[in-house]
Amino acid sequence: MRTRHKAVRMTLLGAAPLALTALTAAPAQAHGSMTDPVSRVSACFAEGPEHPRSAACKAMVAAGGTQPLYDWNEVNIGDAAGRHRQIIPDGKLCSAGRAKYKGLDLPRADWPGSKLAPGKHTFRYRATAPHRGTFELYLTKDGYDPRKPLKWSDLEAKPFAKVTNPTLKEGSYVFDGTVPKRSGRHLVYSVWQRSDSPEAFYTCSDVDFGGKGKAATAETAAQAAAAAPAASAPSDRQIAEEAGKSTVDHGGHGGDGPGDSGPGAGGHGAGGHGGAGNEPGSSVKAANAPAAQGGRLAETGGEDSTAMLAVAGAGVLAVGSATLFLAVRRRSARNHA
Repeated sequence: MRTRHKAVRMTLLGAAPLALTALTAAPAQAHGSMTDPVSRVSACFAEGPEHPRSAACKAMVAAGGTQPLYDWNEVNIGDAAGRHRQIIPDGKLCSAGRAKYKGLDLPRADWPGSKLAPGKHTFRYRATAPHRGTFELYLTKDGYDPRKPLKWSDLEAKPFAKVTNPTLKEGSYVFDGTVPKRSGRHLVYSVWQRSDSPEAFYTCSDVDFGGKGKAATAETAAQAAAAAPAASAPSDRQIAEEAGKSTVDHGGHGGDGPGDSGPGAGGHGAGGHGGAGNEPGSSVKAANAPAAQGGRLAETGGEDSTAMLAVAGAGVLAVGSATLFLAVRRRSARNHA
């Protein structure tokens, strides 16, 4: 009898640490992309990964397949830690140097674009999984030519907008910035650096200020305006419906699939997410992707529904374990009285 009681006590004592571990094991999450102005990957995803309409998005799919579009919210580096200019090579800014997203780096003037005007603008960044961090927005300099590979020297040295932990409204981070004066086609480059992890996310948004711009002749400006369609952001419904085709793992950790040799080897790295097989043709799916991408999101830095369920379940386990442990002790005391 004493041996059995000892075994039960050992089991229950082991359950308590497991319950406490579950309390801290809720997955860290952070994914998203700019939707105002619309990022390249968001615009092509909105057109439909299998049958994009624009010539630029068709070229992107030809370069890297459809999976990068289903994984539109994961243009990231897991161990960036603020070293953006050091680890992302010139010509690969839009892909963050990741082979998986190489189609985003194609130099062309007909990427779907958003109208943008100098002055105050409200920016929106769709966060399919929110987290604390800082957003920095950079604008290309006068003389920018979209027909050439984007280099760091094409961007202004300092961001024209910077905000830490902006407000999350209806699934998007919303913040204001003052846009510098420009004309013609330009590009807004965003960096979202998490403060609770070295992971960072990047986007390229093609914008049109009107006019021909300093790098374009009247003829090329007219050609670009005629060829470049207006960009649209993906709808909530599309995000939810296509989430099951994403290979983005919001809850796990580890590297991306074979062939992604970009900086930060593995996209998410330590403290990030992303499962094996995050390449075109992979059959790996994130079990919780539909909920993470289509569900209502918590406020900045808060927990999502999955984490809350984990905490609640762990709490029930801990209370139940303690109650059962006390009951066994009382019974044992009565038997020995």
